[in-house]
Amino acid sequence: MTSPNARTTLYETHVALGARMVPFGGWEMPVQYSGTLAEVRAVRTASGIFDVSHMGRVYISGEQATDLLEWVLTGNVAGLRVGRARYCLICNEAGGIIDDTIFYRLAEDRYLLIPNAGNRAAALAWLHRWADERFPGGCQIDDLTNATALVAFQGPDTPGLVDGVFEGGPSSLRPFAAIETTFKGRPAYVGRTGYTGETGFEIVVGADQSVELWQTLQGLGAVPCGLGARDVLRLEAALPLHGHEIDETTTPIEAGLERFVRFDKEYVGCEVLQAQNSRGTERRLIGLSLPGRSAPRAEYSILSQGRVVGQVTSGSYSPTLDTSIAMGYVEPAYAEVGVTLDVDIRGRTAAAQVVEMPFYTRPRTAD
Repeated sequence: MTSPNARTTLYETHVALGARMVPFGGWEMPVQYSGTLAEVRAVRTASGIFDVSHMGRVYISGEQATDLLEWVLTGNVAGLRVGRARYCLICNEAGGIIDDTIFYRLAEDRYLLIPNAGNRAAALAWLHRWADERFPGGCQIDDLTNATALVAFQGPDTPGLVDGVFEGGPSSLRPFAAIETTFKGRPAYVGRTGYTGETGFEIVVGADQSVELWQTLQGLGAVPCGLGARDVLRLEAALPLHGHEIDETTTPIEAGLERFVRFDKEYVGCEVLQAQNSRGTERRLIGLSLPGRSAPRAEYSILSQGRVVGQVTSGSYSPTLDTSIAMGYVEPAYAEVGVTLDVDIRGRTAAAQVVEMPFYTRPRTAD
């Protein structure tokens, strides 16, 4: 019986390494290899590699490519320099988040957009809709997800290793910068980006080079890491996950992402976001810290004096901080740092404190 989920070109490599495979976003993906805690530790102290080929690689080009992206993205597109990347949101007419994404400017009229795995079809449909309605014939949209592979190389050791793999000195890249380079004589694209809160790189190569790239990075000491470690790392860095902190019924303002929203341009949903930014919202995203390892999980209730005032969206034990952490939405009156709340953990009430986010910030170095 065949799986209904897609497989990346690294699937057999994961299986050979003993990874436990699970369905995720329509793909079969490794959730862990040696163990989530060990994999988190590797990324925080040395280097780890993640197969993130399940995420999309969508190329937008043409004389109106910039105009299209200005209309569907909340951030500034025209002002982004070639060779730079930016994080922003794709919103619907009600301001809800269809997807959060990083996009790279490859040339004056060519971009690379990275939609999340489960949202790739929705993001593509949204791009095609507005290209047809507002910019007919002015831009081309190419989904090259299956023709390419995407590998994340993350951790403090990565800048000292990456130049031995790629031409052009990618170790000198600033955060959210990228370089067109080569791997084994063929085109590659390396960005100083990631989803772990650690320094690192995300690398696009041809799909048929994915195994060789993986083995090369593993040969340098990078530890294979799965979705379990990726989720803990992104939570420690307080990075949102679509379907948890953000979704099509949640706006960037509610999610505390207003710094990634422009209020001086016109785009889909801008009126809603402008209004919310002026008057406030009925709920706010907060960070919670709880002692011990009894981590709250998504949909657990957050209470104040026995009354439900919110709900957890993500939670985990943090091996880096040796405490339990969570994100969730609460009524604004309970969102101030220092407020003590309770979380219902399977019928047991656990005290939690509202804390600043991110929970973890990597030590700053010369890079």
